[in-house]
Amino acid sequence: MKKDSSISLTASKYGHIPICMTEDQSLNLSPCHCGALRRAARRVTQLYDAGLAPTALTVTQFSTLAEVTRAGERPPTMGQLAETLGMDRSTLGHNLRPLERDRLIKLVPGETDRRSRRVSLTPAGTAKYTEALALWKKVQKHFESTYGSESAAQLRAVLHDLSKRSLQTAASVSSTSRTKSKRTKSVR
Repeated sequence: MKKDSSISLTASKYGHIPICMTEDQSLNLSPCHCGALRRAARRVTQLYDAGLAPTALTVTQFSTLAEVTRAGERPPTMGQLAETLGMDRSTLGHNLRPLERDRLIKLVPGETDRRSRRVSLTPAGTAKYTEALALWKKVQKHFESTYGSESAAQLRAVLHDLSKRSLQTAASVSSTSRTKSKRTKSVR
């Protein structure tokens, strides 16, 4: 009788973090949350990039056009757009260059502060976004049918929550650990 390895769990320990996994996965599964998120993000990005390929837009470019569109009549500043997309301004600037080169967006100086620039869609950008939106909806539907509508909604809610939380940087986490370690040693 063959043993079903997907049901039989083995407990492993990576440092102080207990991990339960199937026997088949025990050699392949990393306990790193960041690694798991990045792997999943790469896979989902590949799916959406492939679906949007006929428009020559990446999912990052599509998301940028979508957020500018969502802003409506008042185009967002670069700072506002960077915040909404969860990236720093230099990364946003790098991502905007091809969209500006292809005349899908334009950067307009601010009315009161000329150093501030607002990002707005051109008519070609609006047309490209509309074209891409139809393909994005197909990919979205495919993801939901593959992953499950309810699971996809729960995943999206968890990811939205995670993106809104203020997580410490690795430097502050490691300095906090060193401080606690020093206090523990001095107490002994």
